[in-house]
Amino acid sequence: MDANNLKSDQQYCYLLENTSCLRRTRSRETYVILYICSSISLILTIFGNLLVVISVSHFRQLHTPSNFLVLSLAAADFLIGIFLMPPKIIQIIEDCWYFGDNFCYFHALLGFLLTTVSVSNLVFIAIDRYVAVCDPLLYGTKITIPLIQIGISSSWILSVLYAWAILFFKGHYLTRDDGFVCLGDCIGDCGAMYTELWTMVDLLATFILPCSVMICLYTKIFIVAKRHLKIINALSREMHRTQKNHSNISKRSERKAAKTLGIVISVFLLCWVPYYFCIIINSYTMTVVPMEIFSIFTCIVYFNSGMNPIIYALFYPWFQKSLKLIITFKICSPASSLISMFAEKK
Repeated sequence: MDANNLKSDQQYCYLLENTSCLRRTRSRETYVILYICSSISLILTIFGNLLVVISVSHFRQLHTPSNFLVLSLAAADFLIGIFLMPPKIIQIIEDCWYFGDNFCYFHALLGFLLTTVSVSNLVFIAIDRYVAVCDPLLYGTKITIPLIQIGISSSWILSVLYAWAILFFKGHYLTRDDGFVCLGDCIGDCGAMYTELWTMVDLLATFILPCSVMICLYTKIFIVAKRHLKIINALSREMHRTQKNHSNISKRSERKAAKTLGIVISVFLLCWVPYYFCIIINSYTMTVVPMEIFSIFTCIVYFNSGMNPIIYALFYPWFQKSLKLIITFKICSPASSLISMFAEKK
């Protein structure tokens, strides 16, 4: 009797398949909460990045090297929100992959491509800001729109080649039909793990190297900005003008710079460290991280794409103005692309 009840309580991803994966049962309230939270993150990622793409593409005054990098980043993150996040969210909540083995392969390929593009764009933005702060007089001659276009094109092309290389050389194990070791043997699974060689390659290429570059550049930016503030304070003391007020402004500026740079680095690390920690455990130890945990950490990496518009766009005054123009449909006017996006100094 107990055995029959236990059997009746079990649910499978595909009821008519004897080899189907088991499906975890949750309460209706749990499903509602999970889907609501996931939907909010998905909407933030898709529409947040879409607004950035529309803003930079439409308004001519925003056609600058820095903003083209933001545009490329937003485009990659927008595609992550459209193609990668929905299937992964459903897999995590339902404990099943309902999209077939072919889409599992395509999902993995697109995942490598878009996350690599997103990370590389973060590095380019760090380099752009480094030159702007540390060498402002030569910024206009060093960082030009053609150079940025070449950099963005190279980023996308190299990311495509990188994603293809990992899957072609079987650096990434997929479903049971892939012909290699996999995390699951049942229908309704889209498991993934790395070989030891490609674990190290991917760890260096998409985490250690870009993270080290960003930390070094942003640290240098903060040091130079702090040095500039000290020079301003020294000049203000010599001129004996509003010494106390300038001191307060200096302290607030230092705190704001430290907070902004801290957010940039912290969000990147918080989103990526758990993911690569699981990959290292799966590849170099005898322990295998449960697929549920690995899927959650993968989803957190995708959620980083939803944070990028907040960090890199919402802090910009022009984004707030463009957002108002988009919401009020004023961009439908033929001359709207010529609207000034920056406050004029009186």
